[in-house]
Parts: sequence; structure tokens; C-alpha cells
Amino acid sequence: MFPPFPEEVARQYCFKLMEQLDSCKSLCFGSLCPEDKLGTETIPSPNPDFSTDYLFGKAKGQMFGILVCLDSEGNQIVLKAFSGQYNGHYIIPGWIPPLLDTKEYNKQVEKDDGAIKKLTAKIEQLHSNGENEQTKTMIQLKEKRKTLSQKSYEAICNLYSIPCADGKHRNLKEIIPDFAKGLILPFTGTGDCCAPKLLGYAFDKGFRPISLAEFYYGKANNSNTKQHKNFYSPCNQKCAFILPQMLGIEILYRDESIIVVNKPAGLLSVPGRGYDMQDCVVNRVKKLFPQCINQPSVHRLDMDTSGLLVLAFTEKAHKALSKQFMEGTVYKEYHALLLGKPCGAAAFDKNGVEVKEGIIKLPFRLDIENRPKQIYDSVNGKEGITEWQTLEENINIPEESKKCTKILFRPKTGRTHQLRLHSMHNLGLGAPIVGDRLYGTRRQNQRLMLHASKIIFFHPESGDRIEFFSIPPF
Repeated sequence: MFPPFPEEVARQYCFKLMEQLDSCKSLCFGSLCPEDKLGTETIPSPNPDFSTDYLFGKAKGQMFGILVCLDSEGNQIVLKAFSGQYNGHYIIPGWIPPLLDTKEYNKQVEKDDGAIKKLTAKIEQLHSNGENEQTKTMIQLKEKRKTLSQKSYEAICNLYSIPCADGKHRNLKEIIPDFAKGLILPFTGTGDCCAPKLLGYAFDKGFRPISLAEFYYGKANNSNTKQHKNFYSPCNQKCAFILPQMLGIEILYRDESIIVVNKPAGLLSVPGRGYDMQDCVVNRVKKLFPQCINQPSVHRLDMDTSGLLVLAFTEKAHKALSKQFMEGTVYKEYHALLLGKPCGAAAFDKNGVEVKEGIIKLPFRLDIENRPKQIYDSVNGKEGITEWQTLEENINIPEESKKCTKILFRPKTGRTHQLRLHSMHNLGLGAPIVGDRLYGTRRQNQRLMLHASKIIFFHPESGDRIEFFSIPPF
């Protein structure tokens, strides 16, 4: 995944950390830098378990990370962490602790480990006696061990308490919905990577992160994808589930001028009126990046719509991006699921023959008596233009009586609710988007099936043409 914070400052401290690992040959050492408030404790006699020799043996290397942040008074704090356990240890003086209660973890392991080892011993004994893998006894023992191991791991996952940027602590079931539904178990070590540990500690203490970097130290891993002293971004396998929930936004790209995020459905793009309408992408970005200008928004997505959203960090970038959106030079694509089959006027040619693509041109305006709903108005409305294309038909959706149709939209204008109205209206496609509470119907806990999936524009500083794509979640 894309690094959520600038890496440059943290990398300089990572180089210092590498030097200390090289010279001390142990994880037991004092402060990393004069400003470092961790690692200043009295360090006990070197424990052989903390030797860096461990990283060049059978266990191979490990990820290390540095987070540079500021406290409430503006003092710089440097935090350091290692991924997972180090040679069987979660706690080493001067290093960030894990996001779980280690005493409870040890109790859980002690409770289940003995039973799992007994089952493993029985299986190995049967192996040594020449027992066939497919015998009923062997299959039952392996299944019992698998079930016990999964239950034990699920119990360990439930021990994690993850501090987030909004001040709340979340468990893994809140962060990974499919885990809460019993559909998956998180990858082993989810929550133990450097980035979640470092950011969790910072958020819990009220520190503001400004720079984060991670590197690999030790013998290359089995797949040879991680090399000694090379830097790596947070992993897609585990961190990509956790960090967006911790930060409040999923960052797809970020530099000094712009940030591109993947907005979830149900979150406002910009603040609304009233105290209860302040949680939005803009305010979450400004909280994480205080250097951001006060009005960074250059375009919006409806609260119910998910997908790609671009914001500007600087006034110069804001002006350049806003001009592109106003002039219509920004290319956008949306994916949508329509309830039923398109049957409106736009779904047929002038001879009444069904078509699979076309252009919708409909004028509409705000329904003043039913805000924020838009209505068709051939006299006073402003024309919205949308190219559309059928991607897939006869899609079954749970609890929907009609089969659905997947549509690709390429809007040429940016009117409010343009795609929703063009989908629903009988002069458009004549079929509402699934989950549309304004122009169709929405079942309980159902989202609007509309996702901003692609955007192409010119970078406001370099002028380079850049493109982003987000996979639709439906």
C-alpha cells in the first residue's frame, strides 16, 4: 500500500537505527536520538535473546520501523518498533509494545498450546507407525487440530485493541467486517506490523505523526522479496486492512501538493451544516495533515457514493486542479449496479432497438421543496451529459427480486446526483441504482451501489498525466 506519511525524516532515523543494530548487535540499547523519549530507560544487561544474530539464522530477518511525531507542545518524538515478536518476546525496553495485552495472550497460548501439541504428537506417532494419511483416525485428528488452532487464533485476534486517529479503540472485528461475519480469519500477525504498532501508540498518547518509514534487517526472507536494509511500504496483506481504519481514510497517493483517497460510502466529502455533519473526508485529511489548506476540496462525491476523491494540500494545487474540473478535462469513470434491466428511452435507439451503450443528455435542477433531491426540468434545468455502457447483465443480488445490471458511467458534466437521476429517469436508463434512498429504494444496511472507480488528470505541479483506479466493492 502507499506510504500514508512522508518518509524522508523517518528514514534518517532509520539509518541511525541500522547503525546501532550493526554496532551493538543487540536490540538492547538506549536512546535513538536526543529528542527520543523512548529508550531512555536504564537498559539491563544484554539478553542473548535480543541479539541480532537471531536475524541472520533460521528465523531470517524482520521489519523495523520509525515514526517521527510531535507531542501537544510541538516537541519531536521518535518511536521505534519491530514487527511481531522478537525471538519469542513481545516486550523489549525502548521499543513500542504490541497492541494486545501480553498477559492475556500468554494465558490463551498456554490454554490451547498443550492440547494442540498433544494432537500433533498423536499424528506424528501414527505417521511413524506407517498410518495412511487418508484413514478415518488420521483425518479426524487433523481436523480436530485444525479446528482447535483456528479457535485459538480467533481468541488471540480478539485481544487486539487498536487506537485510531479519532480517539477510539477498535478491535479486529470492527476493522475487518468479513472477520466479524465469520467469513475469514485475519492473516497471522495482523496488527503486529510496525506501522499499526507505531501509529497506535502515537494516537493513544495524543502524538501527531509526521513521518513514517520501515526497513528490513537480516537474512533475506524465503521468497527473496525482502533484502537486508532495504525500505518497504506497509504491507498489502495485513496493513491495508488496518491502516485505513486507524487513519480514518484510505490513502492511495500523497505528495506535497495533492492527496488521493478512496472514500467509503456513508462518509461526507466536505463538512455539512451543524455539529453532527462535521465528520468528512476534508476534516479527516486536515487532522492528519495540518499543513493542508483550509478548503482542500476540488470536487465531491455524494455521501452515499464511494471511490476516488482528490484533494489539494496547497493553494496553487487547488487552483490548478479546480480549473481542470471546471474545464471538463478531468476523465472520470463510475461503476454502478442498476436494479433490473435498463428500460428507459436511452436504452433504445430511434428505431426502438435495444442498445448496450450510449449518451444520456437530461436537464435537471434542485427540487427546492424536497432538498437535496434533483428533478427533471426541460425549461429551467441545467443539462447533464453521461456516456454509459453495459458491462454485465442478469446479476443476482441477495434479497433483490430483480436481477441487476452492471453499468460503466463516464460523466461529461458534474451535476449533483447526475448519475443517480440519469439511471432512474424514464428518459434515461429507467432503472434506479441499487440502494438509492432518494431515487429508488434502500433495504436495511444496504449501501448505494455507485463507485468512482477511475480518474485521470494532470498533476498541478509537474504537469504529468496521472491515473488512479479503485476496484468497485460490489
